[in-house]
Amino acid sequence: MGTSTVVLSLSVLLVVLGLVGSDPDPLQDYCVADTKKGTRENLYCNGVTCINPEIVNTSHFVTSALSKPGKIGIVLGFNVTLATIFNLPGMNTQGLTMARIDIGPNSLVPPHSHPRASEVAILLKGSLLVGFINTSNHLFTQNLKSGDCFVFPRGMIHFLYNTDSKVQALAVSGLSSQNPGVQMASLAAFATGLAMPDKVSKKLFQINDQDVTSIRTSLGG
Repeated sequence: MGTSTVVLSLSVLLVVLGLVGSDPDPLQDYCVADTKKGTRENLYCNGVTCINPEIVNTSHFVTSALSKPGKIGIVLGFNVTLATIFNLPGMNTQGLTMARIDIGPNSLVPPHSHPRASEVAILLKGSLLVGFINTSNHLFTQNLKSGDCFVFPRGMIHFLYNTDSKVQALAVSGLSSQNPGVQMASLAAFATGLAMPDKVSKKLFQINDQDVTSIRTSLGG
């Protein structure tokens, strides 16, 4: 391969990586989301269209969405409340999502990943065991106390477990994307719309037909 071809290939690669590396920077002071017209039902774009800057006001930049605890789920015992463009439209194009995480005693936010965002979490109340696994299958884990922060790198599978048997934990997270996405490892394996073939699940997890059925049923698959 000639030098010019290599240089051209590297240039194309750098451009592509630049395009997919992060959310695009805003081209104005702000772009308050037009959540009534700019929905995916009638407009397909990377983000949501803006309202006229002349009608923007302070209310577009404030929300109380994270002020109250959400309803704790029965099975895993946690709830995630999000501040997004739909309750905080001033976040549009800023590359941010905020989350309130309420975790019941001895309960778990199960292993999951965010394909488009890194995450930093701060524990406000309680105690948490948190961790993530890198692509070399190395586990980084830490017991957090109130006031501690922990970073989950982009795309890495991670979890949060409330180690206290009596006290509910409260954490707040910031994610580096307007649309970070979330994929639960357990649901991806056993509760997809079109079920993964049983022979694949049995081979992957070294389990039998009865195990597959039991796990799928418990996860709602």
